[in-house]
Amino acid sequence: MAATARRLESQFRLPMTAIPVLVPALPSVESAPFEAVEAFRKGLDVRIGAQLTSGSELLRALDLRRSEQVLPTALPSLDALLDGGLPRGKVIEIAGRGARLSVVIAALAAATSTGEAAALIDTGDAFDPQLGEAAGIDLRRLLWVRPRKLREAAAAAELVIATGFQLVAVDAGLPPLRGRVPDAAWVRLARAAEAHGTALLVSAPYPLTGTTSEAMLRAEPSRGQWRGPLLTGVDLALRLEKHRRKRPGGCARVQFRVAEAT
Repeated sequence: MAATARRLESQFRLPMTAIPVLVPALPSVESAPFEAVEAFRKGLDVRIGAQLTSGSELLRALDLRRSEQVLPTALPSLDALLDGGLPRGKVIEIAGRGARLSVVIAALAAATSTGEAAALIDTGDAFDPQLGEAAGIDLRRLLWVRPRKLREAAAAAELVIATGFQLVAVDAGLPPLRGRVPDAAWVRLARAAEAHGTALLVSAPYPLTGTTSEAMLRAEPSRGQWRGPLLTGVDLALRLEKHRRKRPGGCARVQFRVAEAT
């Protein structure tokens, strides 16, 4: 015979009143460190204390910086063509026989001068630190990588993007380029840039990134400006060959001038 068990509530009458649970009041996670930082600031010199920031303040500053959608290049015509500058989380490619490296240096100078960390993947080994510093690059905020092959450059760029650099420039140098980067590598780079909010600027003698780039600029052959036997500047035309959010065909004219000695 099968015995049917009686319901538990019929065997034991359980009280329905709620049992109070005492939870100790915990201090605010941010208040204690903030108060400690403020107390430490007051004990320091005024100039030193003004430069001291807490971890929460650094995080807020980083979030504010990442909320900005573009990185200006300090080249007004190029920024206007790209709707403000290099878009964060996107790939911008400059291809052609023009003065591509000058545009890269201008973008690095604009980024590092505002406190951004930037990286230059210099496959062609054409960067001169002294000239870069004279152009406005803060070398303390620049990571300079000199791979030998294009595939090594792509791997280095992916690693640098993952570490949080907000501007990564890859300069492929002059043809012939050594090595080939598969399309899957450019897709990984584009995804990494989007995930970390990094502006990825690729400079090459001919298009490399394919469909992964947000925009592709064609660097027309540069025109030198001369004063007698001396080169005083370079004029460069950048044509918008492709853009995902606007009609291509626009042109940006950029002038680079040699600073006169004082």
